[in-house]
Parts: sequence; C-alpha cells; structure tokens
Amino acid sequence: MSTSILATKLYKPVLRPGSVRRPRLIEPLNTGLYGKLTLICAPAGFGKTTLVAEWISSGDHATAWLSLDESDSDPVRFLTYFVAALEIIAPQIGASIMNLLRSPQPPPIDSLLTPLLNAIAAIPDDFVLVLDDYHVLDNTEIDSALSFLVDNQPPQMHLIITTREDPHLPLARLRARGQLTELRAADLRFTSDEAAEFLNEAMGLTLSTEDVDALGQRTEGWIAGLQLAAISMQGQQDNRRFIESFTGSHHFVLDYLMEEVLSHQPPHIHDFLLKTSILERLCGPLCAAILQQDDEDALATLEHIRQANLFLIPLDNERRWYRYHFLFADLLRQRLLRDSAGFSTEAVNELHTQASNWYETNGQELEAFQHAIAINDVERAERLIESQGTPLYLRGIVKPILHWLESLPHHVLDAHPSLWVAYASTLLLSGQHTSVEQKLNEAENALQNAGIDDTTQDIMGRIASMRATLAVIQNDVEAMIFHSNDALERLHPENLPIRIASHWTRGYAYQLQGNHQQARDAYKDVLQFSESGDSSIYVIAATISLGQLQELDNQLHQASESYQSAIKLSGEPPHPIVSQAFLGLARINYQWNDLEAAQEYGQQCHELLQQMENTDTTASYKVFLAYLHLSRRDVTSASDVLDEAEAFVHQNNFLFRMPDIAEAQVRVLIHRDNCATALQLAETHNLLISQARIYLAQNNASRALQILDPFIQNAKETGLPNELLKGLVLQAVVYHALNHQDVALEVLDESLALAKHGGFIRIFVDEGSSMAQLLQIAHSRGLRQDYVSQLISAFSMPAAEQSAVSQTITPESQGIDALSQREIEVLQLIANGLTNQDIADQLYLSLHTVKVHARNIYSKLAVKNRTQAVAQAKSLGILTAD
Repeated sequence: MSTSILATKLYKPVLRPGSVRRPRLIEPLNTGLYGKLTLICAPAGFGKTTLVAEWISSGDHATAWLSLDESDSDPVRFLTYFVAALEIIAPQIGASIMNLLRSPQPPPIDSLLTPLLNAIAAIPDDFVLVLDDYHVLDNTEIDSALSFLVDNQPPQMHLIITTREDPHLPLARLRARGQLTELRAADLRFTSDEAAEFLNEAMGLTLSTEDVDALGQRTEGWIAGLQLAAISMQGQQDNRRFIESFTGSHHFVLDYLMEEVLSHQPPHIHDFLLKTSILERLCGPLCAAILQQDDEDALATLEHIRQANLFLIPLDNERRWYRYHFLFADLLRQRLLRDSAGFSTEAVNELHTQASNWYETNGQELEAFQHAIAINDVERAERLIESQGTPLYLRGIVKPILHWLESLPHHVLDAHPSLWVAYASTLLLSGQHTSVEQKLNEAENALQNAGIDDTTQDIMGRIASMRATLAVIQNDVEAMIFHSNDALERLHPENLPIRIASHWTRGYAYQLQGNHQQARDAYKDVLQFSESGDSSIYVIAATISLGQLQELDNQLHQASESYQSAIKLSGEPPHPIVSQAFLGLARINYQWNDLEAAQEYGQQCHELLQQMENTDTTASYKVFLAYLHLSRRDVTSASDVLDEAEAFVHQNNFLFRMPDIAEAQVRVLIHRDNCATALQLAETHNLLISQARIYLAQNNASRALQILDPFIQNAKETGLPNELLKGLVLQAVVYHALNHQDVALEVLDESLALAKHGGFIRIFVDEGSSMAQLLQIAHSRGLRQDYVSQLISAFSMPAAEQSAVSQTITPESQGIDALSQREIEVLQLIANGLTNQDIADQLYLSLHTVKVHARNIYSKLAVKNRTQAVAQAKSLGILTAD
C-alpha cells in the first residue's frame, strides 16, 4: 500500500481513570498465554477492548495492538497493518515484506505468510498481538491467512482477538487441543458488585443496592447499557421511577437512551456530535476542518465531550485522536440523515467534502477517496484515483476502487471516460484479463463525442498502453509495438507512470523481434524515468529484460549481475515477477556446469510460479528442467517434463513457446534413436540447428554442414551472438565427424573465443564424446589450454557428482539427513562468522536463498540456531574442529 500508516490504529487503548477493575477476568487471560489464541467474543458494549487494556496495564507483557476497521478487509491493507503492529515490538522485522506490499501489484497474500512466520519466529522474547474488532473484516482470504498463521505461529507469540461474532478460524480444533481461551458475553457482563462500582464511583451516581440490581437486571449486565443509563440519569430527580420505566427490547432501549442523551446536550455539543459522526476517527484539526472552526475551538469541544463521558474513546496517550463508540456513532449518523435533525443532504455532503479535502491535504488519499464516494462525488473521486503522480491503483489500492467502479451506472462511466480506463486497469491488476478489452472499448465509445484536447489524447494514450500490456500477455509483437508507439505519441509528457509502462512494453517487443539495441534503449529509458521515484516494478521488469539480452549476447556474468540486481530490487520475500530472474540464473549456472546451483535457482523460480496463473515462464522452466535431467542422463524424466510443457502451452495458448520445447524434445528423441520423428518435429518448427544435429546423429555430416553454413553466416550478419555460438560449436563437431580436423579446430577456436568470456561449459559438454575427443586434440596442440583443460575436466566429472542431490555427508548411523554441497558451503561460512547477507554476497545468492539453506541445515542437524549447527557439524565430522 502506498498510503502512510495511520499510527493511531497501532496505539494501545488508554485505561480510563476510575475504570472498574475485573480481577476475575484477568486470571483467565493470564492462563490463556500458555495457548495460542484468546478469543473475547460478545456483542457491542460489553467492555471487550477495555478488559484487554486493563490486562495490558496490569502486567509487563510485550504487546502489539491493531485496531481494525472495514477498510482493513482488503488483504494487502490488513497484512500491511499486521506487520506494522509487529514492528512496534520488533522494529524492521517486516521491512522486506512491507516493500513488497507497497509494490503496484502485490503478490498473493498466501505467498507472504511463510516469510512472515519466519520473521515472527526470529523475535526472541514472548509477546502478545491484539486484533481489536475483528468482526468488521469481511474477507475469507484474510480468515484463511489468519488460520494458517494461528496453526503455525511460533510458541513465543500469543494472539488475542476481540470480536462481536465468532471468526472463521479453526476454533473447534484449537479448543480440542487446549490451545483456545474464550471469554463470552456471559463472562463479560457486570456482576452486581461491578455494576455498583461502575455506576456510583465511575459515573458519580448515588444508587442504592436495590436500584443497582434493578438496573443490572434491565440491562442484563450490558456495560454500554449501564453507561447510557447512567448518563441519562444524571440530573434526574427520581432515579427509581426512571429505572422502572427503563424497559423494552434491547434495540428500543438503546434508541431511547440515545434520544435521552442527545436531548440533554447543549446545542453546540449536539451539533458537533452529529456533524463529526461522519468520521471514523477524530482529531481537533480534522473536526475543525469539517466544521470550519478554529483548531482550538474543536479541541476544546472534544475535551468537553471526553470529560462528559459521551462515548468518546481516546486512541493515543497524547489524546490527539479519538473515536466514538461504534453504537453511538451509528445512532449519530442515523440522526444526521433524518429530516428532523435539520441537516440537508447538501449540508451532509459538504461535511464529507471537507473531510476528503483534509485527508487529501494530509496524505491520507484512501480516506479522502472513501469520503468522496460516500457522497458519490464522481469528479473528486476520479481526480483522487488519478492522483498527481502515480494513480492509486498502481500503488496497491485496487479493490476499493474496483468495487466503486463496479457500482457506477453505465451513463456515469460514459460521462467520465478516464474511469472506464481505471476500470480496465483495476481489472487487469486483479487478474481479470478477459474483461479488460471490453472496458477499453467502452472508454473509446465514450470519447467519440469528446473534443480533441490534451486530456482526451492522454486518455487515448492510456488505452493504447493498456492494449500494449494485453499484447504482452498474448505475445503479439506487432500489437505491442503499435500500441506502445501510439501510447507514447498521445500520453501527456508528465504522465510518467504510463509512459514508463509503454517504454517497457515496446522494449519487450523489440527484444522478441531480435532488435536488441532498440530493446536496450527502451529499457534504459525505463530506468532513467524511474529515477524520479515512480514504481520500481518497471525497474525490476526492465532489469530482468536487460539480463535476458545479456544472456543472448553471451555475457553471462553481466546477465547474472542483472538478475541478482532484480531480485534485490524485489525485496524479501521476492515478488513473483522475479521468477524470470531466478530462471535466468538457473540457465546461467547450468552453462557454468554448477548443476546444484542451477537446480536451486530453478526451484526458486518454480515456487514463485505457483503464485502466478497461466504464465509462459512455466513452459520455459520445464524446458530448463528437461536439460537438467538430460545432463544426468535421465532421459525418461526429461521426456515427461517436456510432455507436460507441451500440454501446458496448448492448454493456455502459449504456442510461441513450442519451438523451445521442440528443440529439447529433439535431443530426447535422438537419445532414443528416433531420428525420423525428431526430424519431422524440427522441420515443423523450422529448427535448423536441431535438423543439423539429427543429420549428424544419422551419420550424414555433409547434410548437417549444408544446413549449418548459412545458419552461421546469418547469425554473423544479423548480430546474434548466442545463435552464432551454438552453430559454431555444432559445426566443429560436424567437421570432426568428417575427419576435417584442421577446419574443426579452427571452428572450435572461434567458438572458444566467443564462449570463454562468459564461462560457457555445458554448451560443449552437452555435445558428448565427439566434442570431448576434439577438445583433447585441441589441448594436445596448445589451443587455449587453460580454458580447454577446464572443459575436459567437466567431461570427466561423473554425472552423479554434478547432481544437486549430492553425496551423503553424514554417517547414516547418526540419523542425520544428507547435507548438499551448497549447504555445506553455507555452513562453513556460518562457522566463519559471516552474516546471512555476507554469505549471499560471497556465494552470489539472494538473501532469501541463504535463509532457506540455513533453515534446511538446522532442520537436518536437528538444531535451533547457528551456534548449535556449527557444534553439531563439528561433532559429526562435517566441519573440521578447531
């Protein structure tokens, strides 16, 4: 989320002087700390929040507090405040998660839960987190997320929930396991003694025991009812008569008390209460703004209301922010809207407008937007959505805007074409791609009668940019370029967020076309524009794309740095978009013959892909996995994963990925001596190198050479270094098969010159024994001996040793699971005293990867921390003792 955190939501409530102490309820709260969850569930007005406030003040528990409201039903907003509350007791614990939540398109909440639990587990001391008023939330995704957190929460954490209704959590299971403490309405009702103390001491009445008992019976110990009755009785001459007339159903009693309370207030207090009831939270300057008063006058009125116990609840120790009791606020709002209250619709609308103005001025744009839509001020809401910089929906505020837009009549949207575009944008960001084009068409129709000016042109540019983004999903290169160029021509020069998006889509199209320099220029434009502080999501995408171009130029080290940079920009845990960066690192490490690292990066790509739906990167990952299987001579697994990839691209219409799949399938078919099928597949997809490889396998090296010669010449002329390297490596093997050794060595030397700088190994090893023989000849003739020696040694390494599932390090008799070679490297650096970040930098891994390795090490060695891990490893002989 982009809006600033409202600090008052994180303040622990202040226990009022004279509050009734309730030791009978404090005891079960203390006992409940030994379980996972304390649930305080009762209707409004039973003192749930006050009880927890008393419990906090009576002990020394480290406590984090989060006051919830309806806007927290958005999962991203909820988790943002959840992490912010935890940071009160453990600063910076959620910094990386916060960065991810503030991205324009935050990842699914489920993907953040495990990293969040790991962060919580790192908090050393016991603590309590209070979620106050959980009933206001209405989102099953949040319920599911909290259920997962409760099921897996670390032992040092205890959760307290106050709510008016049972939450959708696994209460029965927690109850059966003795992990749940419950306080219900029957527990929270005031006893006679508590009611007497409250009425006579806290509220300043002088009621007899009989009167207290009678009022207690009327209200059934309902604390808010007692408070309302006590306020109404102040100044009454005949308390007994009032109590006797205090009858009726719960709702009628409440209405009666509210009427009595309001009718006894001075006109200026009555007016203040009704007008400020539109606010969820109150402070002096905000009240002054909507009432058009001086700040001092508003503050004085708030203080008067507080002292009069008119249901004004302080939210901070400085008594700057308050809120009304929810029931009281509801009644005030009802009264405000009644004709008898004397306020016209125009007057109420003006209150919301003033509130929206104040929130906007003070940087609370979501609250400003909510007040605008409360009175259906479309023009103002439209302006707030678009903002002066990055639109709200590109800063994580998607669902509130989408819900409002869905509620608008067609004619209203037609009158505001930019809202049609915002509608399309929020649909796209929420994953509803198929509905986007229809909304863009509606926007164009709405613009037909509009004059051509800068605003109209900018809207048309936004429409074009959206279509370019849709074309990326569809891999339609021509449409990407056309719509990107159209967008850049039409967009206002100051509309940087959308211009950045258009530069990226155009660059991606150039990349797919093979116009690498134009693509680089476009990505550099993205990076340059983004220096102004706009969304980093485009920086990440452009950085990944630059890495892909560097791969294609055989600049593997530079590409690795780009991918690592993208991962770091994404933060911890990584955003799903960097699945492509992890896949790039997997391919690079495969070429470097570090198969274990390649598999690790591939696995991280796979995990991130699980958070996404229907992305062509899934097919690319499966192709990589097939090559990894082939490197271990596991032809069956390679074939199976390629079958999965083919089915996936056909199912999701990603047919543009079929050539990559077919190229790998050709290698599998050659391994199985099925060259006829392989040739048919290669010809279908016009795979020239694959065709040459097949003819070579059929001992028809001359035909292979006829295919390779023009292929290599074209790669040189069009400037495709990676294609050139592939062609030269295979051509060297072909000349070797023809027994033209001198020419073979010349071609090999040319390929070595291209490959050495990038550190390529597997491109030679994967050609098999013929390449090994040729390299031996090259070595004997002194050809690039250092590099050739490195390549020859890669041929001699057994495949089993190249596997990520490396040799068992610890004796089976110890009952310890095997540590991989990478885990041993990490463990050695831990023993050397390096931090996780130091280890990440030294091994060229992400911080997230190092943490995963550390957790795996602890699990396998059955230890809990670094010191224990090092000691255990030394005792088992995994590490050398000092």
